[in-house]
Amino acid sequence: MTAAPSSPSDLVRTRGFFGPRAAGWDEKFPDDAPVYAAAVAAMGMLNGALVLDAGCGTARAVKPLREAVGPDGLVIGADATPEMLAAAVKAGRASLAALVLTDTAQLPLPDRAVDGVFAAGLLPHVPDAVAALRELARVTRPGGCLALFHPIGRAALAARQGRELSPHDVLDPANISSALQAAGWVPESIEDSDARYLVLARR
Repeated sequence: MTAAPSSPSDLVRTRGFFGPRAAGWDEKFPDDAPVYAAAVAAMGMLNGALVLDAGCGTARAVKPLREAVGPDGLVIGADATPEMLAAAVKAGRASLAALVLTDTAQLPLPDRAVDGVFAAGLLPHVPDAVAALRELARVTRPGGCLALFHPIGRAALAARQGRELSPHDVLDPANISSALQAAGWVPESIEDSDARYLVLARR
């Protein structure tokens, strides 16, 4: 059963935020490649796997994902913002992954289609985090891995943005475990350090 699609206003809001930022997105974060590669390595993806980069943005994760799955594997990058995918194409990443313009709340994939899901910074930009996690679970085979990632931790990100941490944030370690379980995932590890935010879970 697929999740309900995001409302038109949700998509307009998402595209309104990311669209104008797409052209200079990679230049804002030039040193993130090693931490992306380390997060992908932590997933333990096998050669030949099919992996989804959900909310891929400019597809910064597809290079390490492609290296992880090897020549017999496939990487799908899904994002709702046309400008982000256009920036990914301009950066040459379309040769590393199949880039798909889609609402990640209603993915055009059959049940149990992928072996793993990588999601960098996705949950803060969806209206219903549990519903989004449930849709990612729908398209993942039993035993498949989910990585929820951000290249810096919550406290460091809040400081960068000049805001306070919220105890209601779904990414708070006190909240994310129950959200994952409600959506059909088994949490395996939760790291929220200055260096990175990385949650691994199993379908």
